[in-house]
Amino acid sequence: PELPEVAELLAGARTVAVLEDIVDHTNVGAMFRSAAALGVDAVLVSPQCADPLYRRSIRVSMGTVFQVPWTRLPTWPREGVELLHGAGFDVLALALSDGASTLDAVDLGSGRKVAFVLGAEGHGLKPATLRAADEHVMIPMAGGVDSLNVAAASAVVFWQRRAMLG
Repeated sequence: PELPEVAELLAGARTVAVLEDIVDHTNVGAMFRSAAALGVDAVLVSPQCADPLYRRSIRVSMGTVFQVPWTRLPTWPREGVELLHGAGFDVLALALSDGASTLDAVDLGSGRKVAFVLGAEGHGLKPATLRAADEHVMIPMAGGVDSLNVAAASAVVFWQRRAMLG
C-alpha cells in the first residue's frame, strides 16, 4: 500500500514510536502489537528498519500493523528529528547512556507530545540519534539486568506513557 506522509501521521498524534533499524521481524511485529494495545498514535520506521508488512511481522503483530498508522521515514535521524520537532514533539531516546533519566522520573503527562526512539538489537541507537534527542531515557532495572529486549522495552515505555495520560 501507499504509505502516508510523515506530517500527515503527526498531525493529530500525541505519542509516537520511532523504530530505528530494528532488523528482527518478530520484534517489529511485537512492537506494533504493543503500540496498538497501549495507545500509541503512530509508528515511524527508519529507512533500514525491517518491513512491518513482512509475513512474520504481520503474524506476530496479530494484524495490528494494519491498525496502527505508520510510515517509513525518508531519512533518519536528521530529517526525521526535524520533522518531529517541527510538529512539536520531544524526542526521547531509549538508551543506556550516562546521564539518562529513569522512565519513572520523566514527565510523560498530557502536556507533552513525545516520540520514543527505540534502537536496534545489539548496538542500540546511532550516535547521531543520541546527539539529536532531547532527552535520554532508560528503564530502571533490578537484579543486575542492564536491559530488556527492544520489544519488551517498547511495551514498558508505552504502558508508562498511557498510565501518565490517565
